Amino acid sequence: MAAPLNSLGFAKPPAETRVVVAMSGGVDSSVVAALLHEQGYEVIGVTLQLYDHGAAVAKARSCCAGQDIHDARRVAGDLGIPHYVLDYESRFRQSVIDDFADSYLRGETPIPCVRCNQGVKFHDLLSMARELGADALATGHYVESRAVAGDEAQRSMHVPVDIARDQSYFLFATTQDQLDYLRFPLGHMKKDQVRALAEKYGLAVAAKPDSQDICFVPNGDYASVIAKLRPEAHDPGDIVHLDGRVLGQHDGIINFTVGQRRGLGVTVGEPIYVISIEAAQKRVMVGPKEALFTRELTLRELNWLGEASELAGQGRKEVYTKVRSTRPAAPAQMVWDGGDVKIVLADGDHGVSPGQACVLYAGEGPGARVLGGGWIDKAEGVLPEAMQASGEIQPSFA
Repeated sequence: MAAPLNSLGFAKPPAETRVVVAMSGGVDSSVVAALLHEQGYEVIGVTLQLYDHGAAVAKARSCCAGQDIHDARRVAGDLGIPHYVLDYESRFRQSVIDDFADSYLRGETPIPCVRCNQGVKFHDLLSMARELGADALATGHYVESRAVAGDEAQRSMHVPVDIARDQSYFLFATTQDQLDYLRFPLGHMKKDQVRALAEKYGLAVAAKPDSQDICFVPNGDYASVIAKLRPEAHDPGDIVHLDGRVLGQHDGIINFTVGQRRGLGVTVGEPIYVISIEAAQKRVMVGPKEALFTRELTLRELNWLGEASELAGQGRKEVYTKVRSTRPAAPAQMVWDGGDVKIVLADGDHGVSPGQACVLYAGEGPGARVLGGGWIDKAEGVLPEAMQASGEIQPSFA
């Protein structure tokens, strides 16, 4: 008779199940460590030292810096579990910070959290967990993992119960092999339940604020970080209206993002927005809000989860998509013509930028299965005819 499955889906007692917990020093990962420890698992805490930006070390709402390492070590000590700090600064800079800077120089709007999960956390840390002989790597992400068709060795990813905390958008690039090894114990909990557990376990971080913004930008000034890494980021260029008028000059495309309205440095007597960034020409294209409307997306670097890989050959498929982490999934069509994968948004959207992620779902709301996703390579709409520029300037949405 087969042994019963434990709460993580393994056919053995918790005491014989080794789990590495990625401890960022925040309340969520600390509760994961405490919860699994209480359930009798052999828990090993691992914290990644990813950067040291001076002021960032003491910043309350960042992660993976000095104070957070101290908090993770303290929680592990209180729980009586082993704790290790791994120095991944050089790897983090190469795979996340440098990519972030280069993406802005291409006129894109990057999402470094996805790259961090894709590389340092779910590749390097996961490999380390396996070297430690762990059965699984557990994290404090708000996403749900389920066994596929009763096979605990294969997992599917789903939107968590707490839709307001859903982090599936940031995990779309997780490979199937990684997903099968990962566990997300908070996927079925609300945030207030997690806070209550932190209080119950007496964790020192129970009232600690959640991490916000970009962790390696301590004061929110990402442009200065990029400028230090890539001095050419401040090269000047033209600010051009979609009708062809040169409205002024700028001091670097890194100071602009698609959809931006404030701080443009030029006026035309009516509201104007950044419509696109033409990095090769160091040109910022601006125009009215309606020019931001996007209907069709072209994706690159697609990642499929489970049987979702079969969808790419089906011509047209109804799906739900997210092009921003903070918005609910919306209906769309995925179109595959033997080459590029395109997403046609049923209701369109405004201000979608290359470099952002487009995540695909089989449904909407809590429990919806994550199919995968890709990076937006082009975002295309239809410009009003009156806004079409003539001559040398050819506005682009890519």
